[in-house]
Amino acid sequence: MSLSDFDQTAAPITRKIIHIDMDAFYASVEQRDNPDLRGKPVAVGGSAERGVVAAASYEARKFGVRSAMPSVTAKRQCPDLIFVKPRFEVYKAISRQIRDIFAEHTPIIEPLSLDEAYLDVTENLQGIPLARDVALRIRQKIKAATALNASAGISYNKFLAKLASDHRKPNGQYVISPEMGPAFVEALPVSKFHGIGPATGAKFNGLGIFTGLDIRNQTMEFLQHNFGKSGVYYYWISRGVDDRPVQANRIRKSIGAENTFSNDLTDFDAMVAELQPLVDKIWRHCQATGSRGRTVTLKVKFFDFEIITRARSVSAPVTSREDLERLAAGLLQAEMPLPKSVRLLGVSLSSLQTAGGATPQLNLPI
Repeated sequence: MSLSDFDQTAAPITRKIIHIDMDAFYASVEQRDNPDLRGKPVAVGGSAERGVVAAASYEARKFGVRSAMPSVTAKRQCPDLIFVKPRFEVYKAISRQIRDIFAEHTPIIEPLSLDEAYLDVTENLQGIPLARDVALRIRQKIKAATALNASAGISYNKFLAKLASDHRKPNGQYVISPEMGPAFVEALPVSKFHGIGPATGAKFNGLGIFTGLDIRNQTMEFLQHNFGKSGVYYYWISRGVDDRPVQANRIRKSIGAENTFSNDLTDFDAMVAELQPLVDKIWRHCQATGSRGRTVTLKVKFFDFEIITRARSVSAPVTSREDLERLAAGLLQAEMPLPKSVRLLGVSLSSLQTAGGATPQLNLPI
């Protein structure tokens, strides 16, 4: 079977899923808008001692610079690294342009972030027979409209489509057909599986499981015993099977905000003051979307990077900013005195519902 045959299978209908991922999105926007940054290692984020890299250009990635890396580490690895402050309103505006291009081809769009989405083009609006041609046309339109590059993965399920988009980055695309899927997965290191982070990957390795084939050789019972409900997911994706639909109204389960301080904090009142802008940000989202939540979670990162979280659920959704602040401050007060100084605080609100009782649709992240 050829790759084109993948797009022309008879009943039962094989799904055609595209995963679009913008290449180094934030950093590429900055290089687009400032010619002096082109071809140079760029990090979007704060350059201060407590700063964190939000995105890195491909020139910076060659030095090992990556998102979520402390800025001091990034600068150590790449002394010529140029830091640029993020412009999220600009990124959101470009994301809306890209979303409009998606919508020209299919209404079934599942945004994952500002720069990433799944599209179900099994029946696309323009009647293009091959999914790879749909992906190519979308990428060409994005380039023409924004001067930015996008990569694409095309396959018969979401798991493989995301793997495929990583396979030809940057500015490329790749098809994983039904007959290719199981073999593609079996050679994959578990660390490359979407949804398996460092801790879970280390657990797999500790059990002598290093590749997709190793996972496939385990029983469902073994995987459930060691990984709980996720064991079922691992069992099937190791066989190239993923029946999850592309969710056009993908639900957002929580909204959160956090801040890293320029100096460590120990005083309760100072920490409560730092909670104010976090609560404000969350409540603005609640007001804009009409959503309310029942569970407030406090995140505390100490100076040595140890993290603790504390949560409280209430019987009815939080209906005011004051109640949200009171619950967050109460969680902090219950931990006082803290054993170590604090470098970061975060607050999140989960179990979200709209005023009518439905779970709200995921829109662009705050």
